[in-house]
Amino acid sequence: MRGPHPARRSFPVVVAAAPAPLAHDQLLVFLAAVAALLLLARLLGALAERFGLPAVVGELLTGVVLGPSLLGHLTPGVTGWLLPSDPRQMHLLDAVAQLGVLLLVGVTGTHVDLSVLSRYRRAAAAVSACGLLIPLGLGIGLGLLIPASVSATPDPQRWTFALLVGVAVCVSAVPVIAKTLSDMRLMHRDIGQLILATSTIDDVVGWLLLSLVAAAATVGLTAGAVGLAVGYLLGFMAFAATVGRVVVRHVMEHAARSGEPGPAVTAAVIIVLLGAVTTHSLGMEALFGALVAGVLIAATRSAQVLLAPLRAFVLSVLAPLFLATAGLRMDLTALAEPTVALTGLAVLAVAVVSKFGGAFLGAWLGRLNRWEALALGSGMNARGVIQVIVALTGLRLGVLNTAMYTVVVLVAIVTSLMTPPLLRVATARVVERDDERLRRIEHDTWRDARPVREVPPPAVARADGP
Repeated sequence: MRGPHPARRSFPVVVAAAPAPLAHDQLLVFLAAVAALLLLARLLGALAERFGLPAVVGELLTGVVLGPSLLGHLTPGVTGWLLPSDPRQMHLLDAVAQLGVLLLVGVTGTHVDLSVLSRYRRAAAAVSACGLLIPLGLGIGLGLLIPASVSATPDPQRWTFALLVGVAVCVSAVPVIAKTLSDMRLMHRDIGQLILATSTIDDVVGWLLLSLVAAAATVGLTAGAVGLAVGYLLGFMAFAATVGRVVVRHVMEHAARSGEPGPAVTAAVIIVLLGAVTTHSLGMEALFGALVAGVLIAATRSAQVLLAPLRAFVLSVLAPLFLATAGLRMDLTALAEPTVALTGLAVLAVAVVSKFGGAFLGAWLGRLNRWEALALGSGMNARGVIQVIVALTGLRLGVLNTAMYTVVVLVAIVTSLMTPPLLRVATARVVERDDERLRRIEHDTWRDARPVREVPPPAVARADGP
């Protein structure tokens, strides 16, 4: 009797098991957490506005109130149910927050006017350079002087620790700055455009330095790693300015032909996410790719008014959720230790003075006046969640301990809360130009979700009566 034909042999088929859906309890906790965060963020944001502050101030404090700094310390049972320590549960909130911050930065990019940056290119370059190098240098020096009892860093990693402190001091928080400028209706001002541009440049360099710190803490720093990181950055910028600009304009013009917001909103979201995917895959920060994508979208004027529903949803729902989530891992009770508190005050003083000093020096070199310099320093002084991400990276790499993580988070919160009132004082003394007023009218039109209708000309009465 012959055996089976080789072609008829049966082989086991391996089928990957489908991932299990969210359990009932997981979904319940997720929905309750989102509802609680959004509700409290809106309430605290409205309360901040009652006191003359932008809503971003209250939204940033939401996570601090609900997290371990306040309610988590007073009522751990309630906070433990609403915001459990299970990483898988927190990852659900993180995913929503990441989508929110990417779209927030992308929407901000659609308001960038490149003609303003071209007109102030000398000032932008000078403020960016001084606002980055001075805080970075002073931050590294301070990092070398921080007591070992606070840093708990072994001698071989002392310079890596100091470099991470320098990076944490020199970065700005583009998402917080973008939300602040939007809340204060300053995105149309030239000074608002300059703040966004200079802080973006500083953040790009800051993320590049952070990647070098991560390499130094793990596999070691080499000239090849530095060259590759710089090459990726320059290559992405060149691609975006050539091929990316043409493709994005074609896609957005095609989406705008229907006159309905749906296709334009979908296209804009996809473009922003693809920009984030590109830079993140190249080892850069995803926020940078989202911002560049938004700037490319801004070139298609016909699609701007159709993006009003996206702007409303991002600024009213996703951005408050992101800002609220950013404070959930902050535990400010560690500042009860005197040495940690004094270190926090020292880092805060260096961060604020160096950023304002760098902005003033850069503004002087760029031939701006003192109020414009104060506005630039106020805007760039906000560290916010970007500094929290730097701190989380240092904690994950073992370069920062819990005490230094708390210090960096303290600086992030205080500088973000300082920005709105100082920015309001400075910009009130900067004269608004005619082209800025026209840009404000245009931005207000983009905010309006209703389609623009053509108004018929008024009837003209005849000389001989009706």
